[in-house]
Amino acid sequence: MNFTRWSARLPGTQRRAAARADHGAPQRGEGAVPAARAERRPDESPDGGLDTLPVRDVLDRIPGLVALVQGPEHRVAYLNDAYVAAFGDRPAGEPARTALPELDELSLLPLLDQVLRSSKPRTVKSRKTSGGRSYTVTCTPLETDGGPGVLIFAADVTDHAEAAERLRTSERRQRETAVTLQRSLLPQELEEPDDLRIAATYQPGGTEAAVGGDWYDVITLGGGRTALVIGDVMGRGVRAAAVMGQLRTAVRAYARLDLPPHEVLQLLDGLATEIDPHQIATCVYAVHDPNEGRLVYASAGHLPILVRDETGTIHRAEEPTGPPLGTGGWLHASGSVPLGPGSTAVLYTDGLVERRDEDIDEGVAALERALAGATGTPQVVCDRLMRALGVGADHDDDVAVLVLQHPARKGTDGELFRNAALELLGGVEAAPRARAFASGVLTSWRFPTDLHDLGVLAASELVANSLQHGTPPMRLRLRRTDRRLIIEVTDGDDHLPRRRRAEPGDETGRGIAIVATIASNWGSRRTPGGGKAVWCEFVLPDSTS
Repeated sequence: MNFTRWSARLPGTQRRAAARADHGAPQRGEGAVPAARAERRPDESPDGGLDTLPVRDVLDRIPGLVALVQGPEHRVAYLNDAYVAAFGDRPAGEPARTALPELDELSLLPLLDQVLRSSKPRTVKSRKTSGGRSYTVTCTPLETDGGPGVLIFAADVTDHAEAAERLRTSERRQRETAVTLQRSLLPQELEEPDDLRIAATYQPGGTEAAVGGDWYDVITLGGGRTALVIGDVMGRGVRAAAVMGQLRTAVRAYARLDLPPHEVLQLLDGLATEIDPHQIATCVYAVHDPNEGRLVYASAGHLPILVRDETGTIHRAEEPTGPPLGTGGWLHASGSVPLGPGSTAVLYTDGLVERRDEDIDEGVAALERALAGATGTPQVVCDRLMRALGVGADHDDDVAVLVLQHPARKGTDGELFRNAALELLGGVEAAPRARAFASGVLTSWRFPTDLHDLGVLAASELVANSLQHGTPPMRLRLRRTDRRLIIEVTDGDDHLPRRRRAEPGDETGRGIAIVATIASNWGSRRTPGGGKAVWCEFVLPDSTS
C-alpha cells in the first residue's frame, strides 16, 4: 500500500497542500513536512521504502516459520531464523523427505506435491507435532531462479489449539454429565408384568448435540394392571434431564394412587408448572388391564401410540390429545385402543420420527410401515424400528422407544393364565356362594392346600366387606398368572376402604386388616363407572408355576 498517497486523502490534507502551494515551500523549522512524508509522483519510490528492503532480511525477522523448497524432490533452498530455532538448521540442497522430517510428521509432503501440480496455494489448520506444538501451514507455489518451488509458511497456533481442546474437553464433560444424569434417572431395569413382555431403548443424540429430556417407565399397579409412560422434556442439557427426573418421580408417585390416566396427567400438568413455568414437556400415560383387553391412555401433546393386532393391522391411537404439560388450564381426557392377545404396541418420542426435511406425519407413517413388518421379541422389535427409521450413532436427537407385547398364550403356557368371575346377587346368601365358588375354582387350578385356604379366606373377607359397605352391582373375579393369584371384588360404591386398627370390642373393621396380613399385596381403586375395585394378590410358589 502507498501510505503517502493514502494519507493525502485524510481530512485537511488537501487544504494544507494548497496553502503550501500559495505561500511557497516553507523553510525547515517553519512547519515543513519531512521529506519522507512529502507528496511524490506515482512512479517514484520513497527512499528506504518496502521496495528497498531485502526479502531475506524481512523473512528472517518475522516470527512465523518460513521455508522454501524447490523442484519435484522439494530440495531445501531457504529456512528463516524462526524455522531454525524451532526445528534446527538443515543442509541446503537436500530433499525435504530426509532433511525436513517435521514436514513428513505434519503430513505435508503430499500437500507439497499437490501445490506443485496445481499451482494453487493450500492451507492445513492446526497440525500437531510430536513436540506438542501446533501449526497452521500455508503452502504457496513460487517461481524461483532454481525453478518451480513452494514457499512454506507455518504459524504457531499452539495456544489457540490448546484453548480449543480445553473447550472441547469441557463440552464433552458437560455432555457426559448430562448423559450420566439422564441414564441414572431412567429405570435401570424394567419391571416385568405377568401379562406383558416389555423392552425399551434409549439413545442420546450424536456427540455434537446436548442430551435431551426423553424418558420412559413401566409401573406395575397390582391386581394385574400395568402403567406405561413415555415423555419428552423440551430443551437440552442438564436442566432438561433434571426436570425429566422430577416428572418421572412424580409419575411413579401419582401412579401409586391408581388414578385414571387423565387424572394423572392433570396432576402432572400442575406440577410441571411449579417445577419450571418456562419448561414444556410432552407425555403419554397408559394403563393396561388384562381383564379388559384394552390400553387406556391420556396424552399431553405426545405422538400417538401405535398398536399392531394379531392380524397385522396397525391401529393409531389418535384422540384425545391435550396440550403439553406445563401449559395449564386444560382438562385432559382418557381414550383407549384395543390390546388383545397377540398385539404389539409402541410408545416413542419425536426423535424417532421427526426429520428436518420432512413432515412429522411422514415419519409416523414410516414407523407404521416398519411396525407392520417388525416381528420377534420386544427387544428385537425395538432394534428393528430404530434401524428402519435410520437412527444411528450420529443421530442428532434423543430417541426413546418402549415396546410392549401381549402374548397369545396357548397349550401348557395358556394353562397358567386363567380367569373366573361370579356376579354377586342376592343378600346374605351371596357370601357363602362366593366362598364355594372360590373354593371350586382354586381346586380346579390345583393350588396347594395352604394357598387354597388363604385364597378362599381372602375372597370371603373382600366379599363380606363389599356386601356391608358397597352397593350393587357386585362381582367377584379370580385370576391366575404364571406368578401370582389375584382376587378382586367390584361394586357400585366409590368409597375406598382403608386399613385400620379394630378395637377389641368392635364387631367390624377387621376384614381389610386380615386381607392385608395374609396377602402379598392389596389395594383399591375407583372404576370408570363410578364404583370401586378392591383386590389382593398372592405370589405363587415355584412348584406351582
